[in-house]
Parts: sequence; C-alpha cells; structure tokens
Amino acid sequence: MLNRYQTEDVLVKALQQGDHSAYPEFMRLYKERLYWHVRKIVLNHDDADDVLQNTFIKVFRSIDRFEAQSKLYTWVYRIATNEALSFIRKRSKLQGIPMEEVQQQAAAQLSSDPYFNGDRAQLQLQRAIAELPSRQQLVFNMKYFEEMKYREIADVLETSEGSLKASYHHAVKKIKQYLEQHP
Repeated sequence: MLNRYQTEDVLVKALQQGDHSAYPEFMRLYKERLYWHVRKIVLNHDDADDVLQNTFIKVFRSIDRFEAQSKLYTWVYRIATNEALSFIRKRSKLQGIPMEEVQQQAAAQLSSDPYFNGDRAQLQLQRAIAELPSRQQLVFNMKYFEEMKYREIADVLETSEGSLKASYHHAVKKIKQYLEQHP
C-alpha cells in the first residue's frame, strides 16, 4: 500500500525525478517481499542481504530507464532474480563447481544458519528444492511460496506460461520423489 505516493506511477515519477523522499517509500514497499524472494534463491541470510542491497542500488541507478511497459513490481523482481542468479554464478565460478552444487551446499548449511527458523520438514523441502535445476527452483519458489500467477512469473522471467507450467510440474514431481527417498 502506497502512502504519500498514491499510485505506482506517481512513485516511479518521483524516483525518476530524483525525489529522495521517494526512496524510503519504495524500500518500504518492496524490501520484505524482495528479501524473501532472494532468500529462497540464495538460501543464506547474509547473502540475501548482500543481493538485496545490490538490487536496490541497481534499481536506483537505472530507474530513469524504467519505461512502465511492465509493472514496477515485475521490473524490480526481474532485477532481484538476475542479481541472485549472478551471485550464485559468481560463487559457482569461484568454487569451480556447478550452480546446482552451490545451491546444495547452501541447503546443507541451512540447519546451522541462525536466521533459519524452519522445522525438519521445511529443511527437507529446501534441500529438495536445492536439487532442482535453477530454472525449476525459481518457478517453484515463485509459484509455491510467493503464490505468483503464471502470467506474473512469465513477465519476471520473460518466458511463456506454458514452459513455466511444465517447469513447475517437473519441479513438483522431483520434489515429491526427493522427499520419498529422504524421509
């Protein structure tokens, strides 16, 4: 819900005109949702904070190029998703291992993460998700946890709804199989 800026368009115009009072409002609107979106990708709290900070920097530096052909929410989620994936790619390259293995390592360390407050079932679910290919992880997290509609996910990931439905279906199938094999 917007406060001083009654519509998203007014907020965008204020940001594009350099109105510094618009930045806290923008962050208030998006910080928590973006944090959890990023956290589901990178899994670690500190990493999510770093990616979120980079996301906000990138948004603020490029807000003047936002053309409102999509919703601000979609544009910002796309930036956050790309930043999170870039973070994992960099870590993968530094460690010389595939991205999926980076995710599996992060999932294995979740139980020792002081910011992870899930139970054993939640931990197993996160480990199962970490076994998925990156694209399926994204689609599953956005659909299952964030309850986004396929149309919204398609806009964020710039792909077709049909391919997303197939990715989600395959992800669910793989997660069920993982959970059956690792009770």
